[in-house]
Amino acid sequence: MEQPIKISVVSPVYRAEKIIPELVKQLLAELSKITPDFEIILVEDASPDNSWNEIGIACQMDKRIKGVKLSRNFGQHNAISAGLKYIKGEWVVVMDCDLQDRPDEIVRLYQKALEGFHIVYARRVVRQDHFFKRLSSKIFYLVFDYLSDINSDNSIANFGIYHYKVIRQFNLMNEHSRAFTTLVNFLGFKKTAIEVQHAERFEGKSSYSFRKLVKLAVDASIANSNKPLRLAVKLGFIVSFLSLILAVYNILAHLSGIIKVPGFTSTIFSIWFVGGLILFIMGILGIYMGKIFDEVKARPLFVVEEEVNINNGQWIMDNVQ
Repeated sequence: MEQPIKISVVSPVYRAEKIIPELVKQLLAELSKITPDFEIILVEDASPDNSWNEIGIACQMDKRIKGVKLSRNFGQHNAISAGLKYIKGEWVVVMDCDLQDRPDEIVRLYQKALEGFHIVYARRVVRQDHFFKRLSSKIFYLVFDYLSDINSDNSIANFGIYHYKVIRQFNLMNEHSRAFTTLVNFLGFKKTAIEVQHAERFEGKSSYSFRKLVKLAVDASIANSNKPLRLAVKLGFIVSFLSLILAVYNILAHLSGIIKVPGFTSTIFSIWFVGGLILFIMGILGIYMGKIFDEVKARPLFVVEEEVNINNGQWIMDNVQ
């Protein structure tokens, strides 16, 4: 009979061939302090380097290490979702592969969870990132919070420990616009956060560009809120008010002789301004319609090309008390 697994670790992997050996080494050491019954699931998101080869070497070294290779790059949050489909543990740790999420904090997260929490987030009080990364992250949360009306904590990312009940419900949500922490927060459950140390990236640089962060913020906002549509309505009222003021001005200017060519300025202004407004609002509607189109197609969130040390795929622990 297969030994029940106490802790599963899920980590999406991208451009990390030089990081994986150290990541695995630290995870094995730290998880062994809690229990020998654990698994490490590394999801290779079509990385352009030799990350998959390094994962294969690690899997040969220890059967508790499992590898999942996606057929193409589906993105970080879809890669996390892929790994979570395979978990067997009562508790699940989600963390990045770059070792900025420190494996030696897992013990503290687990101990806090045993106090009766289903979710324990890792709060990065002092981030060890360069200025541009911190600035782009702050802009991401400003855009996301404004468009979604969600007061998020920018010191909290994906790193944390989650009870299998949380992950089981998360796996039922298949929308394509995915932000792991946002979806987990939607589920509820008893949660808390502890302060952890944030490390510098072990090697290389983050693959998240400013453009990708803004796109993620917009996608996540549209997936969680209709505020952009309400903003478009408000903008329509503002334009109507400005048009009324402009009409009054043109009447007064005509009567006082200021306007020499009657109607020219107001006509050109109205055409450009109202035309741009219409295109802007149509763009917002088009984005929402596009998201609906993506959901209606019901395509898979990810496609798995290869697995290592995976026996029975997903196992939802209905018998765990």
